[in-house]
Amino acid sequence: MISEVDQGTDLAAGLRSRGLEVHDDAGTRAMYSSDASLYRIPPRAVVRPHDTGDVEAALEVCRELGVPVTPRGAGTSVAGNAIGPGVVLDFSRHMNRVLSIDPEARLAVVQPGTVQAELQKAAVGHGLRFGPDPSTHSRCTIGGMIGNNACGARSLGYGRTSDNVAELELLTAAGERMRTGYDQQGRAVVDGASATVASLREVVGGHLEVGRIEFDRFGRQLSGYAVQHLLPERFDLTRALVGSEGTLGVLTEATVRLVRDAAHRVVVVIGFDDIVRAGEAAPAVVGLGPTACEGMDSRLVDVLRRRRGESSVPDLPRGGAWLFVELAGEDRDEVVARARALAQEGLGLESRVVTDAATATRLWRIREDGAGLAGRAPSGRPAWAGWEDAAVPPESLGSYLARFDELVTEYGMTSAPFGHFGEGCMHVRLDYPLERPDGLQVFRSFLQSAAVLVAEYGGTLSGEHGDGRARSEFLPAMYSSEALKLFSKVKGVFDPGNLLNPGVLVDPDPIDRHVRVAGSFPLGRRLAFAYENDGGSLANAVHRCTGVGKCRADNSASGGVMCPSYLATREEKDSTRGRARVLQELIRGDRTNWRSSEVHEALDLCLSCKGCTSDCPTGIDMPTYKSEVLHQSYRRRLRPRSHYTLGWLPRWTRLAGRFPRLVNHAMRLPGLKRISLFLAGVDRRRAIPAFAEKPFERRWKRRPHRDGKPVLLFVDSFTNGFSPEAAEAMVTVLEDAGFSPRLHDERLCCGLTWITTGQLDAAKRILGRTVDRLAEVVADGIPIVGVEPSCTSVLRSDAVELLDNDASRAVAQGTFTLAELLSRQQDWTPPDLSGTTVIAQPHCHHSAVMSWQPDEELLTRAGAELRKLAGCCGLAGNFGVEIGHYEVSTAVAEQNLLPALDADAFAVVLADGFSCRTQVDDLRGRNSVHLAELLARHRERHPQK
Repeated sequence: MISEVDQGTDLAAGLRSRGLEVHDDAGTRAMYSSDASLYRIPPRAVVRPHDTGDVEAALEVCRELGVPVTPRGAGTSVAGNAIGPGVVLDFSRHMNRVLSIDPEARLAVVQPGTVQAELQKAAVGHGLRFGPDPSTHSRCTIGGMIGNNACGARSLGYGRTSDNVAELELLTAAGERMRTGYDQQGRAVVDGASATVASLREVVGGHLEVGRIEFDRFGRQLSGYAVQHLLPERFDLTRALVGSEGTLGVLTEATVRLVRDAAHRVVVVIGFDDIVRAGEAAPAVVGLGPTACEGMDSRLVDVLRRRRGESSVPDLPRGGAWLFVELAGEDRDEVVARARALAQEGLGLESRVVTDAATATRLWRIREDGAGLAGRAPSGRPAWAGWEDAAVPPESLGSYLARFDELVTEYGMTSAPFGHFGEGCMHVRLDYPLERPDGLQVFRSFLQSAAVLVAEYGGTLSGEHGDGRARSEFLPAMYSSEALKLFSKVKGVFDPGNLLNPGVLVDPDPIDRHVRVAGSFPLGRRLAFAYENDGGSLANAVHRCTGVGKCRADNSASGGVMCPSYLATREEKDSTRGRARVLQELIRGDRTNWRSSEVHEALDLCLSCKGCTSDCPTGIDMPTYKSEVLHQSYRRRLRPRSHYTLGWLPRWTRLAGRFPRLVNHAMRLPGLKRISLFLAGVDRRRAIPAFAEKPFERRWKRRPHRDGKPVLLFVDSFTNGFSPEAAEAMVTVLEDAGFSPRLHDERLCCGLTWITTGQLDAAKRILGRTVDRLAEVVADGIPIVGVEPSCTSVLRSDAVELLDNDASRAVAQGTFTLAELLSRQQDWTPPDLSGTTVIAQPHCHHSAVMSWQPDEELLTRAGAELRKLAGCCGLAGNFGVEIGHYEVSTAVAEQNLLPALDADAFAVVLADGFSCRTQVDDLRGRNSVHLAELLARHRERHPQK
């Protein structure tokens, strides 16, 4: 008997012999073991085809060896239909281009791995768009949308994917090329695979009654195969193949229809007592012709408020649930008039008409992040996919929602529904008790009951995400045995060897097999961090990642940071999701361990920017997990030399501060500098920042002090030793605002560099002492204000996770940024910055942990012409200077920072973070300032009373 290892070796060798790009290492297999679903099936290998020839070659090898094939786009499928036990074909890496756009015919030709947002960018210049827009549009691929027949929020206006596809090119399991589409008269045509088409017509001809009765009963009935399109009176193979979930053929190219985008959009938000009332009102709203009618429960919005604060949610009408209704048209006055008329219909408790595009974007972002936000149930427990996609005829939605809530309560679970209410489609994630010994039995029983319930309403198990492994087993609840036989025969015509995506739709896997989060996780305990929000479990923490893949998108448009290394490399291993998948394998403890190479390779390019903590809808905190892994890996072992140099930098800075001129001179000597950089583990292309000739501590002792409200200035090692001017400016601004700044009598350190290098035992000692001293200050009612954002964020966040005591929580509540503190002073007026153009690079930790909004409001109030940059500067503490990281560090800087600097050589560059200022100086030789320095320099233009 051939072992799995031998089979995998033979497979990989066979694929490589055909010149294919093959990845079969443990890390890659872990990353591709799941999609956005609840399921885990490690593949034997991942192939990244460059063209159709590569796909043909891969299919040929897999046919010879009897190995299953699963096509995959961005892996955002929530039903487990983008994972498989054989070869996964990842189309997103190379076959991802928009090949052409014909604005006259309104057609675009794309490869299957093309991201929907990239198609939109290519089409918008022609005033066109691809109609369907799932909430994952920033990273989902057109091939995936075709596989699942994706719809999205605006399907009322633009229809489903199947309504917007003009032509498909695909390969059958036998390797036949097939092209489907329409002739000039609009008649469906098929080129190639004539025997397959003849067999298909024969099969359907034997089941005409079931094909005409059981299908196409309402718009979102998408479960199973779309056999209604195979009936002789409407034989349309293009539409029939859309939604077949990669089980009938492998897509290699698609021609899609484009539509003219509406010139104006207005949102009406209607509040209701509860989600049931919102569901009942949806059909009346649809009668008024909206492009979208989305439902949102207050239970979901409350999750967002708890995670990101009240300011994260725009003002909403009174109610416990809402409909977000979009109206669109070419005449703005006409659209606004329709919106106001809808608001006056009295359909709910209150209505609000939103004409401001920025506010509307914030509202839609809540809806788009719904799947991630719903990853934490109202109970506070993790919530999972599995029944997130059911749909019923819209007129039955209200009643169905009421019954569904009763069913959830009966099983002792909680939920926060949302979805496409205008078409009767509801999304939800549930806190299945999968951690219990009987968890999988409860999971199965609930899903069985839910399937019976939706069938009772004439509904469908899937309204847009596909049936996959999550629902295929329950297709008998909504279809007759004859319909299921028809599915099996259709599959047999296209794929008699069951090579393509087995376990899905026909002969499905049991829904409780391969569940990713079920079972015990031995490495998820006895850890350095508290993981307070995850029940003290790293297993719960890393399984927060549901796989929605927002980390694979460019989040710059929304001012986001996540995930800078992925945007630089476009490698799954460098995405937050890819890292989380590897860590999910780690905590299982059966295939890998803390020191495994695949674990460290996945984490190597994590900048510890903390962008994921705010940008990821599920609240992943990869920097914390990285620190934990480094701690567990190197505890009581020899570490990389950069851990002793950069990780202990505050100690070396303090030592160098005694002889700054001597050290600076020595570092200018070419030979000594080169040796020093190598020994420190620093890339030779990096400059060494000059030590201040007089650290801030010495300057402070000679400075006269004013009376005022006491405030403790937390001066970190970087500010003290390298940029004391920022601290001096901080004192000036605070005194002008009526404060009397103080320094602590003892030299305090937050331990940041020990944390980022995983030296957590030392970090606890250093940070614990600091927190104890600062807690005494806070107890006296004195606020703490930090100079360096990364160190301030340690006091606000990491200290609580690492120390998990009352002192750390008190210090977190009593620590502020400069802008936060000044915003609380009603009698303080900022200096006049009118006429000053400011390019602002917010520090990643500042944005993610504290929020940069007070800084933005302060600068706007001061009259500055502000350009706030998204993304990370790329240096990120010790990351960007370490050997092996220079190329990625500069590639990250090239995403947003460097283009902005090059576009305006005269603007003031604002960067509170020492790392950000260092990167600006190192890559462009340009000066940048701290917010305090900017305010201090202009204070004479608006002197305080």
